[in-house]
Amino acid sequence: MKDKNRTLLIVEDDPGLQSQLRWCFDESITIVTAEDKKSATAHIRRIEPQVITLDLGLPPDPGGSSVGFEILQEAITLTPKAKIIIITGREEKEHAVRAIGMGAYDFYQKPIDGDLLRFVVERAFRLHELETEITAYAQSQQTALGGIIASSEQMLTACRTIEKVAPTDLTTLILGDTGTGKELFAQALHTHSERSEGSFNAINCAAIPDALLESELFGYEKGAFTGAVKQKIGKIEAANGGTLFLDEIGDMPLSLQAKLLRFLQERTVERLGGHKSIPVDVRVVCATHRDLSEMITEASFREDLFYRISEMTINVPPLREREGDAVLLAHAFMEKYCEQHKRQLSGFTEEAIAALESYRWPGNVRELENKIKRATIMADGNKINALDLEIKLDESEEIEPLNLREVRDRAEKQAVMRALTNSKNNVTQAARMLGITRPTLYNLLSKFNINVE
Repeated sequence: MKDKNRTLLIVEDDPGLQSQLRWCFDESITIVTAEDKKSATAHIRRIEPQVITLDLGLPPDPGGSSVGFEILQEAITLTPKAKIIIITGREEKEHAVRAIGMGAYDFYQKPIDGDLLRFVVERAFRLHELETEITAYAQSQQTALGGIIASSEQMLTACRTIEKVAPTDLTTLILGDTGTGKELFAQALHTHSERSEGSFNAINCAAIPDALLESELFGYEKGAFTGAVKQKIGKIEAANGGTLFLDEIGDMPLSLQAKLLRFLQERTVERLGGHKSIPVDVRVVCATHRDLSEMITEASFREDLFYRISEMTINVPPLREREGDAVLLAHAFMEKYCEQHKRQLSGFTEEAIAALESYRWPGNVRELENKIKRATIMADGNKINALDLEIKLDESEEIEPLNLREVRDRAEKQAVMRALTNSKNNVTQAARMLGITRPTLYNLLSKFNINVE
């Protein structure tokens, strides 16, 4: 049965070669042909083929390549996810290399070998399908929690906790490194609570000077101090009926911690310069990247306040511990900034994906977003490559290969080395540990150039 979703556009002006190319493929692929720039561009706009084979020598410049390069550029602009295979003669290899630099997927040299061309085209279709699946998967992993994108078990566990805690009024403490997205979790708690119609008021305790933080939180009456020319309602009071998010609560001064503790116990506030206790119905969510237990030991954070704000504690794991999330987030950010900056990119090169997976991400999601934003703007091809990302790996952050054979070889060599170390280079004992015969172990030693002496 013909799969209408697999469409191949053949751009070739020679009728004989056009027919030869057609006959290379079976009915599982829908074939569309074009003989010049006008028809090629029309087909690209109308059918958006997943794969295109393009002969660069087209009329009115059949002996050159100018028209072919024009079509290539238009195809990359109109359908950036399409895989474009350049059909070229042996003497035109430099044109093929230039086309790859512009964003073509691959090139194939004449004369036509049906089996080999089928393999190249099939591989292009499969890569297009995989990239489409990755994009769809990334979108599907945007959980119901306000756009949080995750596939790792650690993050999904945190998301499930949010879903359970959100309908309650528990005072919640969110812990995690800087840049992990703690405020997104706080917003998710608000959005999925019965207070979602109320306001979500956030205040960063580390960003406001100590002298001003109290008035920001509790407000003040007219004349309370020099410059207080009118009454001001504080963040706590303004969040009545909604949620108050205290970010970086670990940076709150001790003097103010006592006043916050009193509010949490009595659920009333008193503005600076005022004498009236004002009841406030608000849910409090706090977050910090600091170790509050250590701060309690150092007497820089109140232990009684800690127990008040941590009726429920949620840990947001750092990006380096979220297996697979870096690539998912990278695709989501690329789509976001492509739309924002009117760029047409189809994804990441294999080297870029390997770099994304190997890097430790000390700045977490915030760092990843900044790198993808820059790479989206600066990328010259139709894919973001490792150089565009400007990722500098430490010696300990060796890029893991994507090729399964390389992965298997690396694992086998590591296992052999461990067995030899544990057996003090006794081949018989090492083979027994590995569960293989001595001849098999000797073959592996030869394969990996390991000298047991």
